[in-house]
Amino acid sequence: MSIKFRLTLMSFLQFFVWGAWLITIGTYCFNAKGWTGAEFGAIFSTLGLSSLFMPAITGIIADKWLNAEKLYGILHILYGCVLFYVPSVNDPNTLYYVIFGAMICYMPTISLSNSIAYNILKNNKYDVIKDFPPIRVWGTIGFIVAMWITNIFSSENPPQFIKEVGLGVGNFIADLFGTTLSANQFYFASFFAIILGVYSFTLPKCPPQKLISENASFAEQLGLTAFKLFSNSKMALFLLFSLFLGAALQLTNMYGDAFLDDFGKIAEYKNSFVVEGKTFIMSISQISETLFILAIPFFLKRYGIKQVMLFSMIAWVLRFALFSYGNPAEGLWMIILSCIVYGMAFDFFNISGSLFVETTTDSKIRSSAQGLFMMMTNGVGAYLGSKVSGYVIDAYYTNNGVKDWHGIWLSFAIYALIIAILFAIFFKHKHNPDEVANVSH
Repeated sequence: MSIKFRLTLMSFLQFFVWGAWLITIGTYCFNAKGWTGAEFGAIFSTLGLSSLFMPAITGIIADKWLNAEKLYGILHILYGCVLFYVPSVNDPNTLYYVIFGAMICYMPTISLSNSIAYNILKNNKYDVIKDFPPIRVWGTIGFIVAMWITNIFSSENPPQFIKEVGLGVGNFIADLFGTTLSANQFYFASFFAIILGVYSFTLPKCPPQKLISENASFAEQLGLTAFKLFSNSKMALFLLFSLFLGAALQLTNMYGDAFLDDFGKIAEYKNSFVVEGKTFIMSISQISETLFILAIPFFLKRYGIKQVMLFSMIAWVLRFALFSYGNPAEGLWMIILSCIVYGMAFDFFNISGSLFVETTTDSKIRSSAQGLFMMMTNGVGAYLGSKVSGYVIDAYYTNNGVKDWHGIWLSFAIYALIIAILFAIFFKHKHNPDEVANVSH
């Protein structure tokens, strides 16, 4: 196999083993287990919590002591083993620690997979800027395919063509998955995670580069020196808004599948495509991501970094508001449109925010500054968003176990609108075309 194909397979499986359960875990926790919003919010918050410290720790290990591809493989095998235990857990407090363990293993592999790909491409004389994006996009495709497979084999009556697969394989897989209320989706993710872990040991070696000085302080090794950026009022304000918006980034991943599944409790919508194909519907969001990435250079060059970040916030308002008023019948277009605008909402802020950090920080701490930006959005913000949203749903939008999804999504939309208005008023940044002159696809 060619180097690029092997890296493409790694990228595909990297997100395949996450997409197999990430979107459907809400349905599992709410509808199969009957757990509360606060209990599920705590479980989902482990994504953000593990993102606060694990990428930095594994970065030090890979830089000083252990080949990156070996560390990557070990983490995925451990991740697979932990996921294998999930179906036996019947207590939300126990599942919190189990998923936390899984996320401690998985979350640092995202950055590790990028580092491995960069290293191998460079060592084989490939152009990283040209050759990495087509490899990385297969990660998103892997996430989508995993969602589709979970949806196809999780319906109570799988399509006939699946049942007719030769030698009973189709029936076996259909029985294995059962329904999205089943924990068997975790077995599926576990199996392929272990395969990915073993596969990674066959990749070209990526030995420690020892870029971190032996004399560097512990704070410097963890990239904590970037925290001095908070002394700059403009950067501090940007990081604060990153935290607030980060709280919204995972909300539809948390609750979207459970929201669509609950339409099945309404007689007129029970057999609708939205209910039976809910994970297909949600996958439109990931497809939208891949398309909006291509539009980012145009928007950045035409409107500038601040306006693109503001577009992202407005897109989040639409994302939530359209879910609030959508339904599987006359409101189906709202649900579909909500999934389409997700690409703008998610990609525009992450990429434009990263570019803002790149163009406004000193080169000596730029890598640490990027880590701080990710920590504020995917770490602190995602953690608080998961925890607080769970409590809010329980306190204000759940009555006798029934969730008021209209109110839930509308409250999220109002939150995003307030953030957008405050950002437009208080964050000052003049568009400089030279800053984005080299932005490419």
